[in-house]
Amino acid sequence: MKITYKTRTQFVVDAIREKILSGELTAGQPLRQAALAEELDVSRIPVREALLQLEAEGLVKFQAHKGATVTELDADYLDELCDMRVLLETDLLARSVPNMTTADFDEAEVQLAALEQAFADGCINQWAELNTRFHLLLYKGAKRPQTMDIVSNLNKNADRYISLHLLLADGIKKSGGEHRQLIDLCRSGYIEQACSLLQDHIFSGRDEIKALLKDGTI
Repeated sequence: MKITYKTRTQFVVDAIREKILSGELTAGQPLRQAALAEELDVSRIPVREALLQLEAEGLVKFQAHKGATVTELDADYLDELCDMRVLLETDLLARSVPNMTTADFDEAEVQLAALEQAFADGCINQWAELNTRFHLLLYKGAKRPQTMDIVSNLNKNADRYISLHLLLADGIKKSGGEHRQLIDLCRSGYIEQACSLLQDHIFSGRDEIKALLKDGTI
């Protein structure tokens, strides 16, 4: 599917994000604005704007006298993200399931199909976002917009780790089966089992990424 970009900045954001999420740009690597502008055939202005947006997403860090670099991966940071995700997302899921309709679950199924298609097509830049959308659809019945906003931001900050897990730790195969099982449990009203699976889903991904960090794979 061809993507039409509304702005050059968004084009640059997606291009650099994909390079980071795929591992083409590695932790600590300098991001030279002039070189990126030449490579992407744009001026430095959208590159600068894109790097600032990616800084807000936690993928890029600006340092005095050094400019922009790819953010280092941090096991302690990942631990905290996942602890907060489990705490909030299992609560949202438990509150949401009793209020969800067949149409709500069908909508989540459609989103899951889009995620699986992105896996098949190798659209790395879309994986984490589609994964987050799928999860949020299962939580919308909780009717807790402020908590949903927090969870959305936590997932955005975890995007890089999620993408690396999917790409390097056989996460695509594992996540697909767990997502299907999660919907089935929710449809059947097995809330406790669904929450337990969700917790395991988040923590197992964390543990596999930490293993890759420990052995130097990433």
